[in-house]
This record gives sequence, structure tokens and C-alpha cells, in this order.
Amino acid sequence: MDRSMLTYYKTIGEIQSCIAASQTLDEALHASLKIIVENSQAANAVIWYLDKKGDKKLHPYYWISPIDLTSKKYSPGVGVVGTTFANEQSTRLLDFKATPAEDVIHTFEGIDIDSVICVPLTNAHETLGCIEFVNRADGNLFTDEDADVCEIMAMMAAMAIDENEQIQDPWEAGNVLMTIRGITREFQNASGVVKVLKGVNLDVYDGEFLVLLGESGCGKSTLLNIIGGMDQPTSGTFTFLNKDYSTANQNELTEFRRKNIGFIFQSYNLMPNLNALQNLRLIAELVETPLDPDLALEIVGLSERKTSYPSQLSGGQQQRVSIARALVKNPKIILADEPTAALDYATSIEVLQVLEKVVSEGATMVMVTHNEEITRMANRVVRMRNGKVYEITVNRHPAHATDLVW
Repeated sequence: MDRSMLTYYKTIGEIQSCIAASQTLDEALHASLKIIVENSQAANAVIWYLDKKGDKKLHPYYWISPIDLTSKKYSPGVGVVGTTFANEQSTRLLDFKATPAEDVIHTFEGIDIDSVICVPLTNAHETLGCIEFVNRADGNLFTDEDADVCEIMAMMAAMAIDENEQIQDPWEAGNVLMTIRGITREFQNASGVVKVLKGVNLDVYDGEFLVLLGESGCGKSTLLNIIGGMDQPTSGTFTFLNKDYSTANQNELTEFRRKNIGFIFQSYNLMPNLNALQNLRLIAELVETPLDPDLALEIVGLSERKTSYPSQLSGGQQQRVSIARALVKNPKIILADEPTAALDYATSIEVLQVLEKVVSEGATMVMVTHNEEITRMANRVVRMRNGKVYEITVNRHPAHATDLVW
């Protein structure tokens, strides 16, 4: 039996197992795509699906790629994605440069495209969307055997969607607040140059709850520091409301942080000699249009503890004061760095309930966490690996904090 057939049967078996073990449609599709990416050696892959109730366009459902595709859409019949969907037939551009297709370039802007496979996602009843694969990870071109395996994967993934369970309506992103393109960050130490970020591309949308996830050392906290103006990239562009801060000086970054960013730290960072209300008033004096400190404490459920000092508050209460302190600034974006890492489960849920409330009332939040369960609350989950964005998940039905278990 040749290698392609071994891959074929191995892929089928793994996908069948993951579908059987998955409790939700999201889990089944995500796990299926990861399996085929591994077995086909694809460098980039995205599941596209048709929004039947809304704009009747193909939206990205889930993807493994360093490119942020959140805002991309295709009409049926337009481009490789739309044509594959409309014709219900696979598109094989195995040597892309020999048979160029402009629309694929727009799909993965910033990637040099060598080879493309796009296959329809069809169950027993209808074509739901398609799955697009761009470039092999080893630098070679896709083969017809690779395309055969990808088609089987799409067929198996479609089996995860039965007639009683439909893909959720798309999450509608707000306006782009922040754009990050090609961001790198290098540090010099005794051993030489350490490359922490290696070309990050990401947009942050108004009103979203975005989670950065990844193993220790993957660069997520460094990226958060750049987003918050506490650090600067070595190269790349970082814009906020269309203003470029990539090469801003320290005074400009200070002004950026003061006017636009609220911080929630793992270690609370409250002033120990000030009570809860005084901690908030100190921040309120630094901004032009602060939220009333008493109202901020009311929002986080601590009106009765406003005269308490940090040493008189539990860890969860201190973190809620920290959240209120961020709210006082009326920031455009709230950044939270492992806000529950130092808390027990019950206290973590209390804090996450407050954050959920804050986001539901229109705040934009970017959170770094190592806790996979917390990602269920997010609108989007950005998983980082080795200094780059590895995959992005758009969560169309975020969980409530009280639904989380770990």
C-alpha cells in the first residue's frame, strides 16, 4: 500500500474518532480541520460557510493561518472560494503561479501563494460551504493525492453536521480599532538576540472579547504589551484608529495609554495605602472624561467596600477593584493579563462574571490566558505558537462565565 493510501485511511480513521468524541459541532469541525492539516501538511487552511439568513455570503468559520481572515467574505460564484461552492466541485490550483487566481491572493493577503486546493463542504442534503488549503508546510506543491485526501476530509467533516444542527449565524465584527501587521519583537541578552514575536498579523474589533492563548513563551504577553503601548515592536506596523504608533516616542505612548487603554493585571497592582475608592479616584484624576469611581465600584459589586484597603479585601475583591480601576478611564480597549491566574475556581468565576458584564455593555477586551476553558467566553480565540499567530477561532455562541468548569 503506497504512502498516499496510508494517509487516506489514517485520516478517515482519525476524523471518524474525533467526530464521535466531539460534543458540539464546533469541536467536530475544529478537530477535523486540525487532523487534515497535519496529514496533508497544509500550511494554511480555512473552513468557509454560507450565511443563509444574513448576507448570503461565505464567511470564514475557523482557520489555521497567521493571517487574520475575520472580515473576509465571498459571494457564491466569486473567486476560488465562491466558485468552488457554487459549482459544488473541487478547485485544484496545484501550481498556483502557473495558473494564477487573483481572488486567492486577496484571501491570504501577505502570503506568497504556491499551491491551492479548495473543496466543497457537502453533507447528504446540501453544500454548506467549502474548505480551502493554501501551500504545503514543507514548501512543495500539493499533489492530486493531497487533493484526494482533502476531499475525503471535507466529506467526513460534513458528516458532523446532521439535519438537526446547523452552523450558527456569523459573528458580526464591529469597526476595526487596531491593526497589527508583520509585528516582530527581539530582545538582546547575554546569549544573543531572542526573537519573541516573528511576524504577527491581527485586527482588534470594537466591542469584541478577544482571547490570546498559547504555551508559555509563545509571545502572547509581549504582544499584549505592544497593544497596550507598554512596549514597541522591533519591526512591523501597529495602528490604532488609523494612527500609526509603530515608532511613537515615550511621550506619545504615555498619552496613548492614558487616553485609550485600561489594564487589569494578574497581581492587581493596587496602591496598598489607599482604599478602594481612593485607588479609583487616583486614576480618575489622570483622564479627561473618567467614569464616576462610585459607579465603577457599583458595576463590579463592591459599593459596600469602597472604604476598605487592599489588605482588607480578598483576592477576588482586589481583582474586581482592579477591573473598576480600568473602567474609570473609560478606555477604548481593556487589556487583561491572566486576570484569574492567582484565584481559585469559585473566585475566578465571580471575576469572569464581572468581565462578561463589562463586555456585554460594549467594552472591547483583549485577555491573555493559559486556561482553555475561559476561551469559551470569547468572540474570537487567537492561538499563538512560537511567536506567531497559529490559528483563529470565531466563537458564534460564547459561553457564560457560570458555564465554565475546570
